[in-house]
Order: sequence, then C-alpha cells, then structure tokens
Amino acid sequence: MNQATETEQTIYQGQFGDFTITSRDRQGVILYRAMLVIAALSFALGSGLILWLGPQPWLVRLLTPLYTCFSLALGGSLLLIHIYMVALHRALQGFWLIGSLAAIGVAHFSPAPFGETVYLYPISLLGVGFTFAALTGIFFKEAFCFNRLETKVLTPLVPLLLLGHLTGLLPLSVEKVLLGLWAGLFLVFAMRKTFQPIPADIGDKSVFEYLKRRAIEPQDA
Repeated sequence: MNQATETEQTIYQGQFGDFTITSRDRQGVILYRAMLVIAALSFALGSGLILWLGPQPWLVRLLTPLYTCFSLALGGSLLLIHIYMVALHRALQGFWLIGSLAAIGVAHFSPAPFGETVYLYPISLLGVGFTFAALTGIFFKEAFCFNRLETKVLTPLVPLLLLGHLTGLLPLSVEKVLLGLWAGLFLVFAMRKTFQPIPADIGDKSVFEYLKRRAIEPQDA
C-alpha cells in the first residue's frame, strides 16, 4: 500500500468540493518559484552592473545572455503559475511569446548588441515590451492574491518606466532610479516567494476542476 505524505493526507475544503495537494503539485510550485528567482537574479544582475559600471562594451554584450536567461525563466514561470482565469493565463503566455519573438528579431537583425539596440531605439519596445507586459501580469496577480507591497509598486512601475523611455518623457536620472527600484523589488518579491507556504500558490484546486468540467461539458452535450 502506498503511504501518503502528510501534505497528501490533508483534505482542503474548496468552493466546489474537497481536494488534496499532491507531491506533483508541490514540485510545480517549487519549480515556479525557482523560475522566478532565476528571472529576478538575471534581471537584477544585468541592471545592477549597468547602473554601477555604465555601458562598458563587455557588459553590454553580457546583457544578451542575461536577458535570454531572464526571458526563458519567465516563460517557465508562466507555464507553471496558477491563475483561475484561463483567458488571462493564455494572454500572459501569448504576451511572452510575442515579446520573445521580437527579442529574437532584434538580436539577430541588429548589428549592435541587444541591450544597446533596445536602449537606443525605444521603438523596439513595441515588440520586446510584451515580455514585460507578461511580467507585469505576474506582479498584478501576486498583488491581487497576496497583497504584497513590492508587487503593488512593481505593477505600475514597470509600464511607467517602459512607456517613459518609449516616449522620451523621462530624464535619464529618473530612468536609472526606476530601473534600480524595479530590479531590487523584483528580487525581494522572488526571494519572499520562497518562504511562502506552498498551498497558497496552488490555490483552490476545486475551482480549476470546475472550470475544466465547464469547458468540456458543452462539447459532450
């Protein structure tokens, strides 16, 4: 007889019935949080070095692999995140895909390094910026579900900085402050997630089952 773990033995009362949390559920949450940490570390490292050392040639080139690591980890987190609204979940994944394709285009067709191109040609944010729209969606979801202060700040901060750079309305000094704040709070958010109880990130599994049944039933009718 298989012995259930303590987590699997716990029965939770959901909105549409009881449910249990399996080891697979726990692994999914741990991997989701690991992806967020990798994304935050990559973003914070690139941003911190640029703010500290300035646009050194070797550092500008280093931004490309750091951004790639950030983007791939973000994509992984979007596959694993639990969001009740399926349409919103798919939209965030779609934003990430559009942004990733745009980033690949910029990296391959521009003779300058990726980071330099995006900075000098803000119009590129009309494509690459979709990746950050997906990131903002994660911040919004976390702010709404868990009332995190850092995500409440990050949700408006990210589009403010990107739109400010796109339109040229923000002075460079302000952009540097906002970028540093973004990098720091993103890291705080990701690290705090590692200490959060795992069931909180899983949510009410009965809701997911209910939504899945609703999606299937009309096809069987």
